[in-house]
Amino acid sequence: MSESKKIWWMIKKDLLVLWRHKPRLASILLFPILMIALFGYGMGGEIENIPVVVVKQTDGPVTDATLNAIKEMSLYDVKDIISDPQRGREMVESGQIKAAILLPPDYENINSSNSKSVVVYVDSSDQMATQMLVPATQALFSQISSQIGMKKLDALQAQSTQFSSMQVQSQEVQSSSSLPSLNFQNIMNSINFQVNKIYGDTKYIDFLVPAILAMTVMMGAMMSMGESLAGERERGELARLFMTPTSVTTVVAGKIISRLVIQTTTAMILLGSAILLFNITISGSLLLTILLLILIALCFVGFGIMVSARVGTQEDYVQMVMPFSMPMMFISGVFYPLETMPWIFQKIAYIAPLTYANDAMRGVMLKGATIGDIWIDIAVLLGFTLLFFAMGVTRFNRDI
Repeated sequence: MSESKKIWWMIKKDLLVLWRHKPRLASILLFPILMIALFGYGMGGEIENIPVVVVKQTDGPVTDATLNAIKEMSLYDVKDIISDPQRGREMVESGQIKAAILLPPDYENINSSNSKSVVVYVDSSDQMATQMLVPATQALFSQISSQIGMKKLDALQAQSTQFSSMQVQSQEVQSSSSLPSLNFQNIMNSINFQVNKIYGDTKYIDFLVPAILAMTVMMGAMMSMGESLAGERERGELARLFMTPTSVTTVVAGKIISRLVIQTTTAMILLGSAILLFNITISGSLLLTILLLILIALCFVGFGIMVSARVGTQEDYVQMVMPFSMPMMFISGVFYPLETMPWIFQKIAYIAPLTYANDAMRGVMLKGATIGDIWIDIAVLLGFTLLFFAMGVTRFNRDI
């Protein structure tokens, strides 16, 4: 047989093996499409539909025009229009919205010589959203301020014309002593824009590190389970182990504990490095941060056990895990806010465990959140953990 025929049979053999492993084939075909879609829409997208509330403390045409201008901008998703400034701030602090725009009580009084103070409370823990919100909102109110200033100038011009007519009729008053001195800059700057960053100035590295910690634990736990279970099954080590009086529960428990220790240690090293190298500060409890990392590791170890329960080779395991692990890095807000994604990806993000892990880690490290503040994230992660372990243990095939 010629060498070319041998090469052809080797190619045919590999293609037949791939055809017999349908999950691996589906992953190879669909994974590139999924990744290019996530890169294109996520990393190349624009931030839109940032949830905000507007606090209006007066009614009138200027307020209505301002509300319409805000609603027409795709950057904002106006969740509500309220009248209580304190409630607006509380909604930002609780994470319901990214910003609260406060219109002052004297907003309708365009004839006032004093500047009106428009205050924006912004959730500065989301550094990317803050970078978009602050300059865009400032530009909007600068434009509105100029429009109000022009109306003031028109009104003053009308008053000046009326005063000149009266002066012609009466020569007793000199215009230089009777006309008010006009400060054009003060007239045009009718709105004083103020930004209150609730969590102070946050750098991108501060925004990134909590999610990187969660992502590192996720990737480490999921990838290591491929070697630990699927790899040992492929090499025949599990088969030899099950020849001894050892139950599936014992094997799974041993794998859980060993992977948990390794991944938690890795996370601790990463956390310490971030503190030393980048001066990262933890606003909340260090103990709660560590417990969260342990819970995240446990959750994704469970995911690894669930996938490896039915696969026969390590390569199959990797091909099945990648379509889940890689997209989660983009749709869960690790590098960019969820607002950069199309609405369908934003909805999918809420069925990804990493979304809740990121939210909990950022809550503790950036906002100083307590267990009471992130209990929903913790409950969801616990739910995923129980689901993964239940499916992994019940579906575990010791005979593959």
